[in-house]
Amino acid sequence: MPPWDAALALLLAVLALLSLLGQRLWRPWKGVVGAGTLPGGPDQHDEGELDGGGPADRFSDGHEPLPGGCSLICKPSALAQCLLRALRRSAALEPGPRSWLSGPHLQTLCHFVLPVGPGPELAREYLQLADDGLVALDWVVGPCGRGRRVTNAGGLPAVLLVIPNAWGRLTRNVLGLCLLALERGYYPVIFHRRGHHGCPLVSPRLQPFGDPSDLKEAVTYIRFRHPAAPLFAVSEGSGSALLLSYLGECGSSSYVTGAACISPVLRCREWFEAGLPWPYERGFLLHQKIALSRYATALEDTVDTSKLFGSRSLREFEETLFCHTKSFPISWDTYWDRNDPLRDVDEAAVPVLCICSADDPVCGPPDHALPTELFHSNPYFFLLLSRHGGHCGFLRPEPLPAWSHEVVLESFRALTEFFRMEERMKGLSRRRASFLGGRRRWGSLQKREVSPSSHLEESFSWKRSYTR
Repeated sequence: MPPWDAALALLLAVLALLSLLGQRLWRPWKGVVGAGTLPGGPDQHDEGELDGGGPADRFSDGHEPLPGGCSLICKPSALAQCLLRALRRSAALEPGPRSWLSGPHLQTLCHFVLPVGPGPELAREYLQLADDGLVALDWVVGPCGRGRRVTNAGGLPAVLLVIPNAWGRLTRNVLGLCLLALERGYYPVIFHRRGHHGCPLVSPRLQPFGDPSDLKEAVTYIRFRHPAAPLFAVSEGSGSALLLSYLGECGSSSYVTGAACISPVLRCREWFEAGLPWPYERGFLLHQKIALSRYATALEDTVDTSKLFGSRSLREFEETLFCHTKSFPISWDTYWDRNDPLRDVDEAAVPVLCICSADDPVCGPPDHALPTELFHSNPYFFLLLSRHGGHCGFLRPEPLPAWSHEVVLESFRALTEFFRMEERMKGLSRRRASFLGGRRRWGSLQKREVSPSSHLEESFSWKRSYTR
């Protein structure tokens, strides 16, 4: 484990001990989503939460119940019905027996702190951008012990673009998602920002929180390499701001077929300003400082590095790095006008499934963290709200993968089938219209009165033009 990983693990381990000692603060419950199937079925939940209103029950208007105490919040449509049917059939949402991973802090810490293990085999590519900066693409090439399933029947394997969190930490859940996607027949590729996860910082410019310009060039390159393959995208935690910004700016010109955001940070400015619980705030802040410390000399010409590495909050760090620059300083308001991931959300034309937990200790309570009006009004956005799962956790007992991964891939499969059926119906409609139009033209020809002398000439002329 690298030194900064050890420091981060040591700091966050304090929270793990506190969460173990403070389990009595969390209400007891009887099921963990995705751990298996209880004999009593999916309705065995904490009676207090069902009657008294757990966090998810505050959105009782306009949501569809799902197994495992989950809810799907969306605007009614044919696509929503298709997704709802797929989720109701999903075995990943079935409730199971209580696990030691039930607490939200343990779910979150196991995701961020535990070592990633052997992981997949990666083939790295560096993509030089228009301003000579570099981003990295890690193509997942193995291993795949069992037979791969086909995700796009009759076509090429779909490409799955995975965007990690904004801090650049490659978590065990991201790698687990890549392995599961590879097994299901996808071709996963992980996008790394400038200076993240071993990608060299060749110019003193980092990527702002919601600036999708680098991602646009990466998606264009992926499309160039796989022009005929469908492209799906998944983001984790704070990395969702990048994906949502891309979908909003590109609109209907996006190359993405479908997208999913796991524990997204949707109200980003409020999230920075309110701050996180201190162990998470200090842990994420320490991780960013250690990651950028290797580029301290290169950044001296653009930012005040002493103030940057002396920051005491995520907001102060973000503001110093991107607002208080020496060449082009901007205000905090201007920064979020340009980087709010929902600034162009009305332009998004790609189905987006957001998987969130009501006990997320990083994003906060859903009534403050989730703009539910977005999911009620926009037909492209769907919210799967779970009672439990922590932040980017959604873990199940080993060796089962996180149930959020299963749900994401099942939703992509449902989208593929839905769009294939839509194209088939459009094709039948076009053929039917062409057939009826031909019959109408033939009827009009039959009704025309022509002289016998001109019959052969007109018939010959029509046949010649038809066979050209």
